Amino acid sequence: MNKTVDKVNSKSLTPAGEIFDQLHTVLHLHRGRQPREVAAEDAVALTHMEAKALGFFGRNPGSTQTDLVQRSGRDKAQIARLIALLKERGLIVSSADAADRRTQRLALTEAGQALHRRLRRHSEQLAQAAVQGFSDAELAQLLAMLARLRTNLEAAAE
Repeated sequence: MNKTVDKVNSKSLTPAGEIFDQLHTVLHLHRGRQPREVAAEDAVALTHMEAKALGFFGRNPGSTQTDLVQRSGRDKAQIARLIALLKERGLIVSSADAADRRTQRLALTEAGQALHRRLRRHSEQLAQAAVQGFSDAELAQLLAMLARLRTNLEAAAE
C-alpha cells in the first residue's frame, strides 16, 4: 500500500532540501505506523504524543511533568492534559518527591510498562523492515552521514 505522506512542502529545489524532505517522510511513516499497529494488536488507541510520553517515562522513570515539557518542547497545559489522560487510562502513576512534596514524580504502571515494551518491540520491527536489504557497510555509512548532518545542524544553531 503506497500512501502519499505530507507532500505540502516537498518540492525542494536542492539536493540538501530533498534529503530533509525524505528524512521527514521516513520519520512520519515510522511514527504513524507504530502507535497504530500497537493499537490494532491491543485495542489500545494512542496518539503519537501519548506514545512519546509513554516512551519518555519508560526510559526515565521518576521524571516530572516539567522534564517532559522541557524535552518535548510542548506547552505546560498540553502536557498537563496528556499526563492526566495517561493517569486516567492507568498507564502512569505519580508520587510525591521525597525531597520536595510539591514535585510529582511520574512512572509507568505495570500496564504502562507492558504497553511501552510492545511499542519498543514494534519500533524495532519497523526499523528492521526499513533497513531490510542494507549491508552492514551501508548501515554504518548511513549512520555516519546522519551523525554528520546532526553535527552540522548543531553547529549551525550555535
